[in-house]
Amino acid sequence: MDFRLALFITVLSAPLSVFLYRQIRASLGDIQHTPEERTFTPARSGPAAQGGQTFPKPVYPIDAFPGSRQFKTVYGTIHVFEWGPEDGEKVLLVHGLGTPCIALGDMAKELVRKGYRVMIYDLFGRGYSDAPNDLVFDARLYTTQVLLVLSSSPLSWTGTSAFHMIGFSLGGSIAVAFAAYHATMLRSVTLVCPGGLIRTSHMKSLDKILYSSARVIPEWLRLKLFRESLEPRNGAACADVPGEMEDEDDVAFDDVPIAQDRPQVTVGDVIRWQLAANAGFVRSYLSTLRSALVYRRHDRTWRVLADELARRRVTDALPGLPGGKVCLIVAEKDVIVVGDECASDAAEILGADAVETHIVSGGHEIAISRSRDVISIAVGFWNRQ
Repeated sequence: MDFRLALFITVLSAPLSVFLYRQIRASLGDIQHTPEERTFTPARSGPAAQGGQTFPKPVYPIDAFPGSRQFKTVYGTIHVFEWGPEDGEKVLLVHGLGTPCIALGDMAKELVRKGYRVMIYDLFGRGYSDAPNDLVFDARLYTTQVLLVLSSSPLSWTGTSAFHMIGFSLGGSIAVAFAAYHATMLRSVTLVCPGGLIRTSHMKSLDKILYSSARVIPEWLRLKLFRESLEPRNGAACADVPGEMEDEDDVAFDDVPIAQDRPQVTVGDVIRWQLAANAGFVRSYLSTLRSALVYRRHDRTWRVLADELARRRVTDALPGLPGGKVCLIVAEKDVIVVGDECASDAAEILGADAVETHIVSGGHEIAISRSRDVISIAVGFWNRQ
């Protein structure tokens, strides 16, 4: 072999060997699973300080309600509250897109006062619940979380017509997804200003770009812009009502007291605390917006529920969801889950006979500010089924 040719081959083979070595090593590394502790972002359980302001006690205490517990799952830790008479009918409440389950505290208390057993919990990436890092925050993840929460109880929450389900805002969309595939387990479904049917015409052009997965904006910049947009401030849209602002004559959602017995703590205070206390909040929020759980991008899950409801309005009805009907409660002045639109779209998809609609005065905050009225409507619906 010519000396020059041999030298040429030697020179070329050295970097090629290094390249192949690195590729094979990387491939072998991919076969190994990511350590479990890296698959989720943990929520902070202690007090948090933000913007130079330190709250001596968290605006959302970890023991805000009776029956507080944190339990570990392969998706991270989930925080749950469960209390009320052990022999009472069971009710699971699911909160909205931004505000953790403390927002539904007054509803839960009212139900307990009426003799029900209640369970509320923080969705992944909210409050004291961890946020999975490697999963999409869609209906599959959230319905799985419901099943995990149910399994954490010392009491049985499974079986036929085992519990009522109330979903507020995003929680309403989650309730629809759960009912569509687990209707047998439910005594009823009550949707309060639900997501999932919000018309995309309410989205601003800039919001559509921010919510998309397009690489027009680097992800780190997108998350930074989102974090800034979620910071409560005058004139900004609130975390549970993305992309819209309240009318000047209405009380801003962020200014609504989080509970009747804590008028000094507002929804905005809780969002500020959460931005500091839960590092997975912003990413989980954005991932949820990209799914079909908030805006109406397709109606597949709602149509699956429509079929399940129809099968319960016949002579040989299937068990669960007796009467084959859901209770829909909308707000008269909601700026994003527009009452007339939501009622019309729900009736169109589920069927007019499958929806009992109620309109409550107020805005998107009715689950917080009008909790007693909302529960009165829900319980009345349950008693008629």
